[in-house]
Amino acid sequence: MTMTDATASLGSAKTSADALFQRKRITAFAVPAIIVAYLAYIAIAFDVAGLAQRASTENAVILASDSWSYKTHVTRDNRRGGTTYAIEGERKGAYAEGTRPAWVSGDEETALVIDLEDGHEVRFLPDNAVAYDVPGFGTIEAQLVDGSLITNLSDPVPDWINLSDQRMTVTTDAGRLTMTRTRTEVFRYFPGWELFWFTLDSPYHNRSFTEIALGDRIDPGRPNISGAVSDFWNNGMWRHKDVAWAIGETILMAFLGTFGAAMLALPLAFVAAKRFSPFGALRFGMRRIFDFVRGVDALIWTVVLARAFGPGPLTGALAILITDSGTFGKIFSEALENVDEKQIEGVASTGAKPLQRYRFGVIPQIVPILLSQVLYFLESNTRSATIIGAITGGGIGLMLTQAIQTQKDWEEVSYYILLIVIMVMVMDSFSGWLRGKLIGRKD
Repeated sequence: MTMTDATASLGSAKTSADALFQRKRITAFAVPAIIVAYLAYIAIAFDVAGLAQRASTENAVILASDSWSYKTHVTRDNRRGGTTYAIEGERKGAYAEGTRPAWVSGDEETALVIDLEDGHEVRFLPDNAVAYDVPGFGTIEAQLVDGSLITNLSDPVPDWINLSDQRMTVTTDAGRLTMTRTRTEVFRYFPGWELFWFTLDSPYHNRSFTEIALGDRIDPGRPNISGAVSDFWNNGMWRHKDVAWAIGETILMAFLGTFGAAMLALPLAFVAAKRFSPFGALRFGMRRIFDFVRGVDALIWTVVLARAFGPGPLTGALAILITDSGTFGKIFSEALENVDEKQIEGVASTGAKPLQRYRFGVIPQIVPILLSQVLYFLESNTRSATIIGAITGGGIGLMLTQAIQTQKDWEEVSYYILLIVIMVMVMDSFSGWLRGKLIGRKD
């Protein structure tokens, strides 16, 4: 090689290196620029600034507090007269006639005093009038006169007071006062899930576990243990019996859909596997069917099937079955493509017929994959069945959706979410245990 050739080669290498470094510099700049541009597009497309402006931290705080606490309502009917007391404002949580919370005193003829503690006090006065003593602010007075709300408030009204000529809402850390033409209502928050065990009409309400288990008979007509279990199971507010049935429906949807799909997909997988199906057109058609049924989400199948079969757990199970049959068909057919031919030949050497070769030479090889995938999809479909149940009208998903839609009892929403998490954890542990028993574990 001459000096000229060496110089030319060196120059060519330098040119290539410079081009490579130039591409890397462009890439190093372009990738972050593309990411920033994409994030900017998202911010504009989803109106992130508008969402931040419309966000209400007050509503978020109220929702969060409702999830771990309960409120007792004191409600006066401004049209018919009379005051009622109820936990969460429900009839099932209403105090019996002649009883009321200990922090309510006085009478309706002179002044009904509601002590919200820390100096906060609400008084229901005659002639549809009300007074609220707020420490550091003064006394808020309001009265209904000819259908209009007259108050002693003047502009500007504080942010924690919502006022119009038809409605007034005062929200403080101690509680809330709402007054309209039809009713005046005060409710006070308390931590915990009240009436979770027994409702107010149960003789076991406010009884300790020791009293129920070891004490004298509380209800003359029933033994303590059986009576307490019955009242808990038939709790009208928390609906423990309905919740247990709904969880059973959710698990049943996942079980029927998953194992039904596995049983349907296994024989069809032989049709889609090249090693076991010599007809190319048949294989192609079966694979496209698998692509179609798994390409449509289970929620879409749920809507379609609900029009055909109506709402119910069976519709949810069929939706899971259709979607998973396509997924299982693909997985099983790929597993069949990779089976060891020697085992099949060994079974064939014994004089086994084709079906016997599949049974004893093929199935044992794919059983670990089959069981592993089926059990994984079972625990995954337990979560999916919750959402599907909300659409088809079955399972714990429906109860969760109803509790959210009421915008009233968020502690029940927390209860259902907690049960769903526990259900998924139990199914995960169960499937892992069963997988270990059936397939074995590697140390």
